[in-house]
Amino acid sequence: MSTHFGLWYDFRNPAGDTNGTPPRSFSTLYREALDQMVWAESLGIDSVWLTEHHFMADGYTPSPFVIAGAIGERTSRLRIGTNLIVSPLHNPIRLAEDAATLSLLTGGRFDLGVGQGYWEPEFAAFGRSLRNRPSLLEEGVGIIRNCWSGSDEPFAGRRLSKPALPVTPTPESVPALLVGAMADPAIERAARIGDGFLSTQNAHHASYLAAVDKLGKPRSEARIYAGQWAIIADDPEREWARIGKHALYQINQYIEMGAFGPIPQFTDPAQLVEAGSYTLWDADTAVSEISELLRATPEIVDVHFWAQLPGESVESGSARVELLATEVIPRVRARLADPEPAEVLA
Repeated sequence: MSTHFGLWYDFRNPAGDTNGTPPRSFSTLYREALDQMVWAESLGIDSVWLTEHHFMADGYTPSPFVIAGAIGERTSRLRIGTNLIVSPLHNPIRLAEDAATLSLLTGGRFDLGVGQGYWEPEFAAFGRSLRNRPSLLEEGVGIIRNCWSGSDEPFAGRRLSKPALPVTPTPESVPALLVGAMADPAIERAARIGDGFLSTQNAHHASYLAAVDKLGKPRSEARIYAGQWAIIADDPEREWARIGKHALYQINQYIEMGAFGPIPQFTDPAQLVEAGSYTLWDADTAVSEISELLRATPEIVDVHFWAQLPGESVESGSARVELLATEVIPRVRARLADPEPAEVLA
């Protein structure tokens, strides 16, 4: 199976004190990003991934399904996925309906990625409890699958239910239902209930595959969709000096929300690289690192990178997208097509 290479979008648009310029309008950001996706598709990029949060001052997109519909209309080949939807915040019947509609509109190019979330204000605002996240996620996945099947069987769980009514229309091409996780119990759940695993920073692949093995599932059915936190540029250190402040903002916002647990915020972009939160690669290093990653973990079916960082212009991110599409991806594919070099015998 050929690995897809894609771009990741959060549509964060922080105020001018973060990026040094007056804030652009969200309509401009959306339009420029959609244009970028169409252009990236023409360069050979395979997928785009959208993520979700609510009540963020920087406009972190709360409506990825709406954006996915616009992407589907503007493109013809890109796979469109969510990495991820905070599914416990939503009625799973509506998630199933929206995902099915997107699949139908895009000729089966949509995949639904979900996760249990972590930010308390979101859960409070939507009338959900953080402590119920595991059951809300798992029961929601069960209801979504029930809806996509066209079944009129009811569903009754501890937290959620579905009446004895079929949901229509059903998708002609059933989306993959992917689950993201970082803690071991959540990773085991993802292996059990998901069609694939949404990973971040390549940190949990072994845990996911161990969970797949423990469940008695064949490795051939395991699917990893690997979100990358890497900057690829001709001169990555110079690029980092230019854009590192945007990465610092991004990571610190996630820390403030509790995404990585109770850890202190970073004070300097250099600390992000030292901690491994971001890696810096030139094209040659990227080819080597990605090829090694894919050879070591053939279960990875998609590798995607942030198209641009919060507060960075779309034009600025496009320079790295072009390098990825024209210099890195073709060489990775060529290298993977070759057999492993034979060992030289003494």
